[in-house]
Amino acid sequence: MNVLIVGGGIGGLTAALCLARRGNKVSVFEQSPVFGEVGAGLQLSPNCTRVLHDLGLEQSILRSAFLPEGTQFRQWDNGKVIGESMLGASAVARYGYPYYHMHRQDLMRVLVEAVEEDSNIELHTNLQVQGFTQNDEGVSLITGDTNYPGDLMIGADGIHSAIRAGLWGEAKPRFTGNIAWRALVPAERLPTDLILPMSTAWWGPGKHFVHYYVRSGELINCVCVVEKTGWEVESWSERGDYNELKSDFTGWHSDIQQLIDHADRNSLFKWALYDRAPMPRWGKGRVTLLGDASHPTLPFMAQGAAMAIEDAAVLAGCLSGGKDISMALARYEDLRRDRTAGVQRGSRRNATVFHLSGVKAWLRNRALKTARNRTMDGLFSYNALEVSGS
Repeated sequence: MNVLIVGGGIGGLTAALCLARRGNKVSVFEQSPVFGEVGAGLQLSPNCTRVLHDLGLEQSILRSAFLPEGTQFRQWDNGKVIGESMLGASAVARYGYPYYHMHRQDLMRVLVEAVEEDSNIELHTNLQVQGFTQNDEGVSLITGDTNYPGDLMIGADGIHSAIRAGLWGEAKPRFTGNIAWRALVPAERLPTDLILPMSTAWWGPGKHFVHYYVRSGELINCVCVVEKTGWEVESWSERGDYNELKSDFTGWHSDIQQLIDHADRNSLFKWALYDRAPMPRWGKGRVTLLGDASHPTLPFMAQGAAMAIEDAAVLAGCLSGGKDISMALARYEDLRRDRTAGVQRGSRRNATVFHLSGVKAWLRNRALKTARNRTMDGLFSYNALEVSGS
């Protein structure tokens, strides 16, 4: 089978690897001149590391990953610990696979190296998708002067997916009322005991601040979210202003002030957060969607990359064994739609939950432990390698 994948991000490359290992010929089309990821840190939970390990990527990942001991939630002003969940060896014992923190560029490097070594995968860069056609016999991707034929097509081209627009028409994503800052702090600039080996989320009225180690502990990734209107630039390459960030977190705990003060100013960026409502259908015929193209997810459950990686494994399973392509793609959507929609809704809900104040925040804190463990079990125990039954 000849598979066309539009989009060479984490989801697209993982899908290429999952499909190629089952004997399919895969072509990946990326509009950028090189394969890479914008952004900084990401969290990879056991539900997706299961897939990455199955692809034989464990040792490559371990060269630059950080293995956190747990997650921690703290009060924005006094630093009081609201709740904790253990990861590390506990995650492996409970779910069978580890929890990693990684720099996005490091994960992309691992995936690109694996793809380049696979003779069943062809990579095409610097190509602008202009459209596609399909009929009962196959699909054709249109890029400038060249058409690329295939048996099916996967749109893994992000929240502004051209493939999604070709299937369902143009529709703008919705602004969430939140803007996010991201920054990297060299760990050597901070006191050695300041940042615990955990993912730490500080919750406060109308904003929150998350930090965790990446790149084997050399860097600390910071994501700082503020409810703010009047600025809705979506670009991940928009430079942020240190003084504005400092002002946004005036009065917050001294640990937060030290992180902001020691951040690498060249790594400081700011972007508006957008999402979309869950789709009732993703694809038509021989064309489907994957990752943010079908279910763009806010970062408030740390599951965006994980959902795309799960998609890749389930899709490959559904397409195995010479099944009818249209039926296989429909089954893939049926298996994934409710789970990804639940994560979309949960992430959007957390945008409110994290920012509560007063009595509502007190009630949230009391309920945290039970709700957190239940959520982790539901997310982390999912087996994308077996859900299709193939």
